[in-house]
Amino acid sequence: MAIDKKQVEEIVRAVGGKENIEAATHCVTRLRFALYDESKVDTESLDQNDLVKGQFSSQGQFQVVIGPGLVDKVYDEMIQITGGDRSSKDDVKAVAGKKQNPIQRAIKTLSDIFIPILPAIITAGLLLGINNILTGPGIFFDGKSLVDVYPAWKDLASIINTIASTAFTFLPALIGWAAVKRFGGSPLLGIVLGLILVHPDLLSAYGYADAVNNGTVPTWNLFGWEIEKIGYQGQVLPVLVSAYLLAKMEIFLNKRVHDSIKLLVVAPVTLLITGFLAFTIIGPVTFAIANAITSGLIYVYDSYAALGGLIYGGLYALLVITGMHHTFLAVDVQLIGSQGGTFLWPMLALSNIAQGSAALAMMLVLREKKMRGLAATSSVSAFLGVTEPAIFGVNIRYRYPFIFGMIGSAIGGVLLTMNNVQATSIGVGGVPGFLSIFPDKWGVFFIGMAIVLVVPFVLTVIFGRAKLRKEDRSASNETVNEPKAATSQSASGVTSSTAKTDPNQRTRSAAQVGDEAVNTLEIMAPLTGQAVSLEQVPDPAFAEKQMGEGVAIEPSGNVVVAPFDAQVAHVIKSKHAVILEHASGLQVLIHVGINTVSLKGEGFNMHVEAGEHVKAGQKLLEFDRKVIEDAGYPLITPIIIPDGQDMVERVEVTTGDVTSNQNGVLKVHLKG
Repeated sequence: MAIDKKQVEEIVRAVGGKENIEAATHCVTRLRFALYDESKVDTESLDQNDLVKGQFSSQGQFQVVIGPGLVDKVYDEMIQITGGDRSSKDDVKAVAGKKQNPIQRAIKTLSDIFIPILPAIITAGLLLGINNILTGPGIFFDGKSLVDVYPAWKDLASIINTIASTAFTFLPALIGWAAVKRFGGSPLLGIVLGLILVHPDLLSAYGYADAVNNGTVPTWNLFGWEIEKIGYQGQVLPVLVSAYLLAKMEIFLNKRVHDSIKLLVVAPVTLLITGFLAFTIIGPVTFAIANAITSGLIYVYDSYAALGGLIYGGLYALLVITGMHHTFLAVDVQLIGSQGGTFLWPMLALSNIAQGSAALAMMLVLREKKMRGLAATSSVSAFLGVTEPAIFGVNIRYRYPFIFGMIGSAIGGVLLTMNNVQATSIGVGGVPGFLSIFPDKWGVFFIGMAIVLVVPFVLTVIFGRAKLRKEDRSASNETVNEPKAATSQSASGVTSSTAKTDPNQRTRSAAQVGDEAVNTLEIMAPLTGQAVSLEQVPDPAFAEKQMGEGVAIEPSGNVVVAPFDAQVAHVIKSKHAVILEHASGLQVLIHVGINTVSLKGEGFNMHVEAGEHVKAGQKLLEFDRKVIEDAGYPLITPIIIPDGQDMVERVEVTTGDVTSNQNGVLKVHLKG
């Protein structure tokens, strides 16, 4: 497809001109800029550019969505216009990272460390919730637990508890692996470091307080220097600081030790020095700091419970927008490790539900079909603990549902803190969050859940219907961004529009013409798994359908096959995506994972080449799930019908369980 040079020039001008571009690259769908000054971006001009499907800023990068099969041509033309150098994605990421302030960089570092280990922690939390149900007194029987009444269940509960508590017992090993990997060292050494800090020969951190009171804390005597022989179970800071030192020391030695003796020198010296410093200096100092932070939080919680609930419960959704909510993962883990429970996680769960309730209410306020669908699906996602689609897709866009969600969450937060509601672990947020709550506080938690369901919903509906009925209709028209249409006379004498409009409008026009033949292409699932709507994809370019209609699949396998007989139109260099072209000319993008372009092909094995003809069911590519998951990237795979294909009349989406090449996920109606 040829591109208009003037439109590319307009993109350059809209981002502030070539003098404002510090570095630029592209992935399969979008241009990625590191700009000197993002305030110079003319967003209105970008919205009016036919090449641009969307725009947003994330982690210091300004991203302009162009779409697959076209973005590389736009990038090439842009490089010619600006005379700039081609940059890699790592170059742009590095430049963008420098623009973040120290707090932003620290937050991103914590996010990079904790997100990869989050599945293990959440799984442990859910299993501990099951154990709570089995062993919690008063849930099913007055004053007794289920295992008290039915002793046959006792050992089953014990096994579940052992499995569930493992992630928390060896938490320093998990953090050590993720942290050393993030800091550039060998992850295996990070695991060993974490295990050193919880070695069975050490006094468990959980028994430290009693040992101090009894005067029985064991010590090492290093030539008269008494060092407490304690472990760091449930602690975060000691292993984080030690992991940073280990990684930097390993990098330092690797650059200076000859290859022939690296195996004998680098790892042993690194572990010995880091381990020694961890027990003598790093551990005691950070242990004291962590305890001081914990004591401070508990003091505020004990002395000003209502204020703490009001602030944290009300503002948590704002933390999600800034990304700062990731820092509280470390705080939650620290509280659970040192106090046996966290009062922050229950408020997080209610905040998820509150934003979901506000998004659900927008179904009764909005008139535009696409946005109502987004409101419905994103609210379900929020009720299950993932709020980004609801917050970014609906609530922030209209503002007032976001505010009412925070108000409901603040009220619920006050209720929880006033009644000392705590969680035994970090589990899934949203409605399933009750599994993490101490069973004797379920009643209060369910009342809080009712508050965050009702208050945001009612306030959003009342305000939306009273104030935004006309504004919403206008906003809906702006979202469609329909230009004035040129009209043409059909053979049947009916005037129809040839301008760009929304899918529903195109369907109505076709129905009016009546004589137009419509061909249908059914696209089979290229992967086995669960087909879901695009709104559940954690990337605004896909979730907001900036590149086109489609569906996404949460894969259960690791093989992508051709969903129809096709020609391979384009193979992405990093092997994570491929564009297929049907005989009709229709193109389909299959994009494995989100942000997997950063893996540079690692974990992907492409079996086809551009220009090759493939049969339905033929293997296109394979991917290593572990590599992608360990890197912290979602596996969810969008299948997109890119915008700008004139033959497309409308697209129907089917969701649910699918098997590759056996279930249809998209039905594309083509113009006759």
